Amino acid sequence: MSDASSNADFLDGQGSDIESMDDFGDDIDVGFSQDKDIIGQTKKPYEVDHKVLDPEDIEREQNVQINEVSSILGLPPESCAILLRYGRWNREKVIESYMDRPEKTLEDAGLGTNFDSAAKTEVVPGFMCDICCEDGDDLETYAMRCGHRFCVDCYRHYLGQKIREEGEAARIECPGDSCHMIVDSKSLSLLVTADLKDRYNTLLTRTYVDDKENLKWCPAPNCEYAIDCPVRQRELNRIVPTVQCGCKHNFCFGCTLNDHQPTPCALVKKWLKKCEDDSETANWISANTKECPKCYSTIEKNGGCNHMTCRKCKHEFCWMCMGLWSEHGTSWYNCSRFEEKSGSEARTEQARSRASLERYLHYYNRYANHEQSAKLDRDLYLKTEKKMTSLQSQSGLSWIEVQFLDTASQALQQCRQTLKWTYAFAYYLARNNLTEIFEDNQKDLELAVENLSEMFEKPVPELANLKVDILDKTAYCNKRRVILLSDTAENLKDGEWSFNVEW
Repeated sequence: MSDASSNADFLDGQGSDIESMDDFGDDIDVGFSQDKDIIGQTKKPYEVDHKVLDPEDIEREQNVQINEVSSILGLPPESCAILLRYGRWNREKVIESYMDRPEKTLEDAGLGTNFDSAAKTEVVPGFMCDICCEDGDDLETYAMRCGHRFCVDCYRHYLGQKIREEGEAARIECPGDSCHMIVDSKSLSLLVTADLKDRYNTLLTRTYVDDKENLKWCPAPNCEYAIDCPVRQRELNRIVPTVQCGCKHNFCFGCTLNDHQPTPCALVKKWLKKCEDDSETANWISANTKECPKCYSTIEKNGGCNHMTCRKCKHEFCWMCMGLWSEHGTSWYNCSRFEEKSGSEARTEQARSRASLERYLHYYNRYANHEQSAKLDRDLYLKTEKKMTSLQSQSGLSWIEVQFLDTASQALQQCRQTLKWTYAFAYYLARNNLTEIFEDNQKDLELAVENLSEMFEKPVPELANLKVDILDKTAYCNKRRVILLSDTAENLKDGEWSFNVEW
């Protein structure tokens, strides 16, 4: 098992760059008295403990638990495996249930009470299979402890259908009518081919991870690793559990979306729904149309004249102040009666709706801008190796010396991802004394990222002379990101943040 929690930052593995960062950190004042303490911590406030498990690790964990329960209960390991899967791998609960009600527990789990018979095929004279109706004298048959006997070919076909087609493994029941006994691993090994057995073991491994609250699969394509993290669902309102898989993919353990620090999962869900569904259509209508003060029909102004006549109820009113048009006298083109009582309520609602839309668009535009910039930076990262090769040939630098471009590119992507989600966080954040500190940290990181991005996009011949500046700015960007996330995570954990929505 490998512990990936200490690898969350891109710069942690770059020896020469770390030296540059350390020198940089001694000279620069980043604006807060505790900044150096935060950065120097082994485990940052926003990091969570987690372990990366490969398939062998997962299988080893299963076997350890199965053998432990088998030694305690005195049951065969294959039966204990079924018991544990039935109890979702809660060993204490399974052992307690078996000690209190052994027969009922075995029955509910799909096990019989007879453990004496060994798994073997037999030729039974005069037997006829109930599935295929074959009755040959040399017909090989098999029956589990429930006694429901079928020919080996039918049994093998049934198991193949369940495993290969239906993806079932943990709860494959006996093919007999109304029989709920579970096919154990020994029976299955006796009947199926080697490739099907591998598929069966793979499915069992998946069910083990799915059943355990502290385990989740890495969502990256074609990744076989699982993450073991102790963060519980009830803690997600005060922790954003970002983990790094062995494949270097960073994701949230709570919701398995890509890293969205510092925004908690519940707010991420609300923000994505707000951005993707039609909820903002109503805001647009409210901001760009008005309701008739009499019948409340939605009206869009399609001409220059402010004298409006509702097509539905024929009510005449002023588009500017929503008051009765008759109160305007001869003021045909200019609304000189802004404070009439007849339109004050409509004006207030219109102003409130427009302010709400403008506030949303302020944060959304910046969120979307960093998302787009991150995509462009990622495209640039794919071309970084070519850029590094060009710089190496033109400047005479070694391959190790041009690695600063790779480091800078990865830092840009990581900081863009953080900045993107700070705007979703800020949208739901209620203003208090801490908000200004958050916005200052956000501003400092954003300015540093833009400066680094500008330097990174310089022509290749200029990059060699900018190496020190790029290294320093990369280090500064990462430090500002650590400070922002650390401050936000500590306040979230302590319940210092207030939000303008219920979540």
